[in-house]
Amino acid sequence: MLSLEQVKQSLESAGQSHILQFWSELCEGERDSFLRELSQLDLKRLKEHCEGAARAAAAPSASLDQHIEPVPPEFIGSVRKSDKSALEKWENEGLLQISRNRVGVLLLAGGQGTRLGVQYPKGMYNVGLPSGKTLYQIQAERIHKIQELSDRKHGSKCTVPWYIMTSEFTLAPTEKFFKENNYFGLEPSNVVMFEQRMIPAVTFDGKVILQDKGKIAMAPDGNGGLYQVLEENKVLEDMKKRGVEYLHVYCVDNILVKMADPVFIGFCVSKGADCGAKVVEKAYPSEPVGVVCRVQGIYQVVEYSEIKPETAELRGPGGELVYSAGNICNHFFTRAFLQDVAEKFESQLKQHVALKKVPFVDSCGNHVKPTKPNGIKMEKFVFDVFTFSRSFVVFEVVREDEFSPLKNADGAATDNPTTARNSLLAQHCRWATAAGATLLDEHGNTLPATASVSAGDNPPAQCEISPLVSYFGEGLEQLLKGRILPSPFILDEKRANELQAQ
Repeated sequence: MLSLEQVKQSLESAGQSHILQFWSELCEGERDSFLRELSQLDLKRLKEHCEGAARAAAAPSASLDQHIEPVPPEFIGSVRKSDKSALEKWENEGLLQISRNRVGVLLLAGGQGTRLGVQYPKGMYNVGLPSGKTLYQIQAERIHKIQELSDRKHGSKCTVPWYIMTSEFTLAPTEKFFKENNYFGLEPSNVVMFEQRMIPAVTFDGKVILQDKGKIAMAPDGNGGLYQVLEENKVLEDMKKRGVEYLHVYCVDNILVKMADPVFIGFCVSKGADCGAKVVEKAYPSEPVGVVCRVQGIYQVVEYSEIKPETAELRGPGGELVYSAGNICNHFFTRAFLQDVAEKFESQLKQHVALKKVPFVDSCGNHVKPTKPNGIKMEKFVFDVFTFSRSFVVFEVVREDEFSPLKNADGAATDNPTTARNSLLAQHCRWATAAGATLLDEHGNTLPATASVSAGDNPPAQCEISPLVSYFGEGLEQLLKGRILPSPFILDEKRANELQAQ
């Protein structure tokens, strides 16, 4: 730990002496913990961070319209457009790599669930499925199943390690939750948790914000903080020891995420890619999602706010949107590429500005809850490494099957617990009818097979299929063909065994 004198000097040279303005009012315990916190700050880069944040917030965002072009078709694979034999080939390649212990999954789980209105990590959220499963449980069970599918195909006993990046806010509750739930049947040594860095929030004139008399207002440095901590926490070293060569990276809030998706992994490996992005077709031109494209020949995600509406609305000869590759934070990286980024490119990652309402203490020591943005939080984004890729590919998937994020509380128009739950149940209804089952609604009425095709506001029936029974709709015909399923219907392992025995 640094001495008070060392910290004072560093803060003075960074133009941040005000941080210690209430030092005399702190008790000994508060002084100790504040000094510990300040010692952990990168004081050498503090001046640069604060000045950079103020500059970035003041600069108008540049329009990229003249420099943007879509991803060339030869670098795109698609669940809908690629032929069936190619999809099968990619899936087989993916399952082979998984069976050889070369694939890991990495979860970005640093968010606090503030918009969702809960005081605990999003992964612990129960969206109200008939089974009551949380996002973490669903994801853990998908890892189980993909290991089982690979083992069955290749006679192996494989492991897909699960790396979980938390933040200061989510690490302890996430660890506790996994322990209480016995890691959902996964081997604890194969679930590796680590913490992303925190950086100070800054005022518009470049001053660090005090949250309390002896505490700085800190914020996670965005999911792009991943690359620095992979190195610092020896996560890359762990991957190397295990023989992991390929990594599937995703966000915690997508209830439909295909963990270690063998088709996506197989596609990327077959193409010799070091970096890949899953995308969904944008629903409409102004949908607020970033678009994967090229800017002056370099791949990146362009935010919807960075291009004019007329560019977003451009359509091709078939009426399809030219810029339709909606980013869903679902990526493929080789370990070698991540090692390169951590060692050579991390310092070049772009910083993004987020203007936030940051509670603070004023110069008289009073606590203030601002009603409008008063602070700048700087974030790095996980996709900003596309720029450094030597061989980049895009894989388009069907939104209804693979993307339904949980971001907001019920009452919001989209991306809430109800829409997430309904997306999953509607998907399971589609699987059940495709397997030859007849669904009943809650009143016992038979539903026509077409009723389960789209999610709509409500799924046609409460039909939930455990990931331990089926990863993506496979293997259901022998269990469900010709059966009549009441609502609610939960197909878990126990029920599957009963049906098999009948």
